[in-house]
Amino acid sequence: MVRFGWMANGTMRHLACLLVSAVGTLLAQDAGSDSDPTIRVDVKLVRILATVKDSTGALVGSMQRDDFEVRDNGVRQNISVFERQTEQPLSVAVLIDNSGSTAKDLKYETESVIRFLKALFHEGNPGDAAALYSFNWQVVRQNNFTRSVAAVERNLRFLRGDAGTSLYDAILLASRDIEDRRGRKVLVLVTDGGDTTSRSDFQRAVEAAQLADVVIYPILVVPVNADAGRNTGGENALTMISRRTGGRVFQPTLGSQMDAAFDQILRDLRTQYLIGFYPKDVPPTKDRYHSLRVGVQDPTARVVARDGYYGEAVPETMPVSGGGGPGPLMGEDQTLRPRKPAVPKALKGKGP
Repeated sequence: MVRFGWMANGTMRHLACLLVSAVGTLLAQDAGSDSDPTIRVDVKLVRILATVKDSTGALVGSMQRDDFEVRDNGVRQNISVFERQTEQPLSVAVLIDNSGSTAKDLKYETESVIRFLKALFHEGNPGDAAALYSFNWQVVRQNNFTRSVAAVERNLRFLRGDAGTSLYDAILLASRDIEDRRGRKVLVLVTDGGDTTSRSDFQRAVEAAQLADVVIYPILVVPVNADAGRNTGGENALTMISRRTGGRVFQPTLGSQMDAAFDQILRDLRTQYLIGFYPKDVPPTKDRYHSLRVGVQDPTARVVARDGYYGEAVPETMPVSGGGGPGPLMGEDQTLRPRKPAVPKALKGKGP
């Protein structure tokens, strides 16, 4: 069990990558000082996990490579990698909300999660694995990736409710943990409401998920009433997160409806298409975020896939100060374990 403190997992790795990149850039500039500077761009494969549904909402698993069209910032791309009903191993991180408001429901949520994991390992790839995170005012990694349902179950049954809901911190930290795992990567998020105590925010959480090629399936146990016009709180935020990553939101009640939501997630995972392309002829912009559109020839079919990714952008000139070199690297990685909030008066005197 790991409680995340000042430096979250993945932070040091990100800083190290930035430092290595900065040193490499300085060395390249020094070596080429007698000629015009050359910018070398490493084009990386962009991976997309997609599901296709027909006009009735039924999953379609028989599409071919030529049935798909992918556009990066509006430019059609050549599909280099294609797998139908891909059997690449799954890494599934289950993020369960154990804030005070969920205490009465944890027992029922636990039973559904256990049944989901048993089905996942029974039907899937021998390389499939699952991790468990809990979140309230802090984020706790209860289990590293494992195939032991019993190990996950033990920690699930010890969960207790506490104040706060650090939803965005949980997404960010789990995404960084899962980023380097091979195969397909999925976060299943079980919660009853919006974020209240994260040090991170909506944008950083979504960016971390997209950089990790993660698909997020939120299960909103009790729908919340989001303020009109807001898309960063409650149900609206969860809907946006799922769309940005290629998942979808479920809004079940406890019991059989929650089991049905998990079953639908399994069916989605078993009929996914893996599509990959190397970006080509995409006009450079200052925005690292590239919009993606994935379509099929059948006008009655609907594709569910991520709507963008973070890629190359036109580098902005950075002012040189003092001894030169890149600017500060610490800006986005701050404490992700806030102080425990005071229990609201409405909760005082009540058990978890």
